[in-house]
Amino acid sequence: MEGIRLRFAPSPTGPLHIGGARSALFNFLLAQKLGGKLILRIEDTDLARSSRESELNICASLKWLGITWDEGPDVGGEYGPYRQMERLDFYRKYTERLLAKGNAYYCYCTEEELEQERQEALSTGAAVKYSGKCSALSPEERKRLEAEGRKPVVRFRVPEQQEIVIDDLVRGRVVFNSEEIGDFVIVKSDGIPTYNYAVVIDDSLMKISHVIRAEEHLSNTPRQVLLYQALGFTMPHFAHISLILGKDHTKMSKRHGATSVVQYKEEGYLPEAVVNFLALLGWAPAGEEEIFSKEQLIEEFSLERVAKNPAIFDMDKLRWINGMYIRESSLEQLVELALPFLCKAGYVSENPSPEEMKWAELVMTALQERLTILREVEEQVKILLGEEVTLESEEAAAVLREETFPLVINTFREKLLALDEITPEAVKALLKSLTKELKLGGKLVYMPIRVALIGQMHGPDLYLIIAILGKELVVRRLEKIFSGLGLNSQVE
Repeated sequence: MEGIRLRFAPSPTGPLHIGGARSALFNFLLAQKLGGKLILRIEDTDLARSSRESELNICASLKWLGITWDEGPDVGGEYGPYRQMERLDFYRKYTERLLAKGNAYYCYCTEEELEQERQEALSTGAAVKYSGKCSALSPEERKRLEAEGRKPVVRFRVPEQQEIVIDDLVRGRVVFNSEEIGDFVIVKSDGIPTYNYAVVIDDSLMKISHVIRAEEHLSNTPRQVLLYQALGFTMPHFAHISLILGKDHTKMSKRHGATSVVQYKEEGYLPEAVVNFLALLGWAPAGEEEIFSKEQLIEEFSLERVAKNPAIFDMDKLRWINGMYIRESSLEQLVELALPFLCKAGYVSENPSPEEMKWAELVMTALQERLTILREVEEQVKILLGEEVTLESEEAAAVLREETFPLVINTFREKLLALDEITPEAVKALLKSLTKELKLGGKLVYMPIRVALIGQMHGPDLYLIIAILGKELVVRRLEKIFSGLGLNSQVE
């Protein structure tokens, strides 16, 4: 075995989903931890469903997550090609070897014949597996069947009564019996290899040392072990990681958040947060800490701490982790990430001007502590900038009935109109001078202004709210409040 080599081998039949992303991450973390290499291989033998568009989506999603690879279709490498459809000559070579040794044979059974076998087995309670009826065809019988126009598949001849032992790095010793399997197809009638066959040849020729994959592949592993043995290949170490279930312990679906990685990006999740969350799906750190940088994950990760039990996909936890990362982000990074959402909502242009960038910085400064996903910025700003102010509660409405309310609001409006430029610094100074001039406590000054402007008693810093709204919108809102209460706004 040539050092530590792991691989992620997706089928490009759609976007990268959370389950695949977690498998890729675990392979990446272990490769980094052990000083090995990660290989990206594209398993594109499903001709009807595979597409280059899906391959590009998968690669882009991995890169967004910060998962990099040392060899692959885009970077090359010593053991390429890295797309299975470009490796057909390899599979043909080993198929000929298996046929010559008697480890494989041509099968001419039709789909109808196989279905009849299946129904007969079900009716008698027998195990559903291929009967082996084509396993001893004479050359003359093969010619006759080919003359009928039948295109054969190639089946692997499964040894009888063989115990198949897998020492899984997560699940421990798992034992199968060859009697449960039946001769299985390794090459389809169109010459394309099946998954179980191609993966064995590819993993061996690419010198893969560890195979970390989802638990549902465990049932495929005994077939692959038999192929490794028949081909004389050295087996890698297998590690089958647990299923991912929804919070209600049922199979993952869209209602649980089983969406593609690119959708999480479009929702405004930070890649570092998604990686942190994925790492905790089935892997437990040694301590109580739950927030990890990628570097910390690499240092801490080990297969020994990967659980056998299903992992629970908890959207609330993902949002909590994402909120933590948003709060820890630099303002510069946060503005850059939020710009697409602000642009989509029409608050800034596609190529923001310096003034728009300053405004976006104000928005993200105000909202950084309140966001769990970046998409929320659209609704938060919409609430701030809307023409109508809705009072959130009777308690908020009571603030507008306080005796000092008209005085505070009129004085504030006059001072605001006198400002040449509405900046956070200028507004902060204005509010400070207002409390001194009116000889009122901060709450009696700030709360009426806050409720008058946004209808809420809590929220972002008041000086930031005012700077985001701008002079014209602030004045319009104050006049509406006075009009609604039947008060004199003293507008000149």
